[in-house]
Amino acid sequence: MNLTTETQKPLRICMITTFYPPYNFGGDGIQVWRMTNALARAGHTVHVIHSVDAFSALGGETSRVSNASKNEPGVSIHPLQSRAGMLSPLLTQQTGFPFFKSDQIQEILGKHHFDVIHYHNISLIGPAVLKLGNAIKLYTTHEHWLICPMHVLWKFNREVCKHPTCLPCQIAGKRPPQWWRYTSLLEKSLRHVDCIIAPSRFTLMKHQEAGINRPFEYIPHFVPDRTTPERTEPPHSRPYFFCAGRLEKLKGFQNAIKVFKTFRDTDLLIAGAGDYENELRTMATGLSNVRFLGKISAEDMDTFYERALGVIVPSLCYEVFGLVIVEAFQHRVPAIAHDLGALGEIVRQSNGGLLYTTSEELESHVKSITADVNLRSRLAENGYQSYLKFWTEKTYLEKYLSLVQRILHRKEIEDVSNL
Repeated sequence: MNLTTETQKPLRICMITTFYPPYNFGGDGIQVWRMTNALARAGHTVHVIHSVDAFSALGGETSRVSNASKNEPGVSIHPLQSRAGMLSPLLTQQTGFPFFKSDQIQEILGKHHFDVIHYHNISLIGPAVLKLGNAIKLYTTHEHWLICPMHVLWKFNREVCKHPTCLPCQIAGKRPPQWWRYTSLLEKSLRHVDCIIAPSRFTLMKHQEAGINRPFEYIPHFVPDRTTPERTEPPHSRPYFFCAGRLEKLKGFQNAIKVFKTFRDTDLLIAGAGDYENELRTMATGLSNVRFLGKISAEDMDTFYERALGVIVPSLCYEVFGLVIVEAFQHRVPAIAHDLGALGEIVRQSNGGLLYTTSEELESHVKSITADVNLRSRLAENGYQSYLKFWTEKTYLEKYLSLVQRILHRKEIEDVSNL
């Protein structure tokens, strides 16, 4: 292999993931879509393999398919569907093998001769898929799935997991036990991965502490350049703080609502949907300053970000990255975040927000940002400048392609040594 010519030419990249828009539920699918289209805009050819069977098995609303995010030219999509339907992801969840999907995946990989195979959330495609294909192999830790069958290191739906008791936790969480986790399948499959990409130093550390013994690279997620113009009309009549995410207990929105029960000078707007929504709405009964927006478009998210006094990120679990924080920074909006996991890491790195550990600190920070214009402006500008430095599409691509080139170079040296 001639390294110079190989690294200068456009790459052929295959993304393998369980969920991809519009067949997705959360941020991992959106981030894969962002990566895919960023690479396509840079001139690379990208194929995406994802599981429609898994989306359907988990109750995905296929009526939303017409609202799919558009893909750039140069992106090809390969949805995995089988006559087995939901039996396919169920068997995969139990065994770790891509039942009823393996032949289709191997056909795609064999036909296109990829330079890079990049794995993402493969929870319902199975760890054995890491063995398929011949190319540089990367894996991004969008969640803690490699080290946690519940994905999020959130134990018994009440606390962060510091001392794993996985089987009782899965049963309490109404998840079928994953028997493959009690074998050597994951360890053997990961040997085929050249590098694991972690979007935060915290996440990298947690995986190493848990015994994942592979090369790691820290490459944070990014927010694409904004394409929608700023709107002149505010989306809400009163000053407000903004929250966004899945409405689940571990996201901690209940703690933000408590603050606005006593602090009525500003409003709290919450975007998203989820299993904990009814409980949150009940908590907000009678609070005219707490409003639920439901699921909103990316364009509407931009509008709510740009006029917010700040965003509140109250997660109770170990977040892998703080995407809402960085999206706020892009709009010159400061963040108030729970000092846990990657959230604290991003706020400290940027000095673009305030951190709290108690409800009293959260309330104090809300009051400070509301009352102190200079503080709000200073934090907002710090966040924006940090976004430009660390979390743009250009920065991500430079780090990503540099990693690919280093692995190519290493493999070239290994090939020569083996002659």
